[in-house]
Amino acid sequence: MKATTLSWRNFFKASCSALVFSMLLAVPIAFCAPGLNIAPPSSPVRLVFIHHSTGENWLADSNGGLGVSLRDNNYFVSDTNYGWGPDSIGDYTDIGHWWLWFKGPDSGTYLAALYAEDGQNCSYSRLGTAPAGPNEIIMFKSCFPNSALQGSPDDPVPPISSNPLRGQDSDSEYHTVANAKGIYIALLDYFRTRQDKLFVAVAAPPLSDTTYASNARALNQWLVNEWLKGYPYRNVVVFDFYNVLTTNGGGRNINDLGSATGNHHRFWEGAVQHKTNGDNDPNPNVLEYPSGDDHPSRAGNLKATSEFQDLLNIFYNCWNDSGGCPRIPQRPTGLSANAVSQNKITITWRDHSGYEAGFKVERKPGACGDSGSWARIALKGENKISHTDTGLSPNSTFSYRVRAYSAGGNSAYSNCASATTGLPGTPS
Repeated sequence: MKATTLSWRNFFKASCSALVFSMLLAVPIAFCAPGLNIAPPSSPVRLVFIHHSTGENWLADSNGGLGVSLRDNNYFVSDTNYGWGPDSIGDYTDIGHWWLWFKGPDSGTYLAALYAEDGQNCSYSRLGTAPAGPNEIIMFKSCFPNSALQGSPDDPVPPISSNPLRGQDSDSEYHTVANAKGIYIALLDYFRTRQDKLFVAVAAPPLSDTTYASNARALNQWLVNEWLKGYPYRNVVVFDFYNVLTTNGGGRNINDLGSATGNHHRFWEGAVQHKTNGDNDPNPNVLEYPSGDDHPSRAGNLKATSEFQDLLNIFYNCWNDSGGCPRIPQRPTGLSANAVSQNKITITWRDHSGYEAGFKVERKPGACGDSGSWARIALKGENKISHTDTGLSPNSTFSYRVRAYSAGGNSAYSNCASATTGLPGTPS
């Protein structure tokens, strides 16, 4: 393994690391989770990257430096580009084209060539010798035209058998949010059959044009938060390249890498952070690193490289069983609520997890069956089983629910429980 200087940052990461896959986002606070592994692979691992020009820039030593970073973390990198492979399948990297690669009638031919690929189709530094065997990690990314998604995020998702985006490019009238979701859902049928591969879906970068910007945000939020819910395996992950490029450090050639503010997808303060609310300008969903066109600037690509590298190491180690994976804690049960005065309600619950970081307590006005918005009112530490809610209005009903959380994500909610505070004049 390549030797590295043990900076304070590396020491912190080695001592206190936490992982969450894209479908199990970490809560936005930091805590230690022993047993996780953020170190590079101990021996070289073969990785192949399906991309076009944006990926080429990201890999380049003089631009994003992803190739150098992967090399220094013990990944032997190969790639595809325009004109690559059987039927020049390398020309086709739009969202609708992923069906051709992984599910179409000739996918077996394309994937056999992809898994065996050990060449370079653009310029970047890499390890000098390829390890034996096929590519283990498969990265795939569409270019920025794929962020011009039409339709509504709420449109129904068609089954793949009737999905008109299947095999089509991003100029198609069928390039909609719903159809794109359908393509990604169909890919899981293949991915689940190849537990020997780690598939890394990289979100398409944003456009400067605001026309479809909110749709692009909606799709990528779905990819990170919803796509893999219920998928039982560790071999598919998402990197939100799109989100990383939607905030900068003051200009297109200045990034906000390492900043507490801004939008990020990174390992941060002991947890994986997917921060999407860090842009305070009027257009929070557009490219903030233009380079004369919508290819991200070097500053944006460098930010993406740094944020991606730590995540890839964690994803690989969890998939490869060379580091622990966080578990989702079990659901609290037996929640009860009791008014103890005119302005206090105490709730209690049963804790069934031995590995939660704590509990999130939520409240809404009214009874459990009433309409109303839930709001988090407290974070309780591990093994806690009660909370007293104070400062409430007299003679008012409030409902409560609780869920446990860990680096692996949130448990299901407990049952709902409600109570009514005492009348004015009762002891407080």
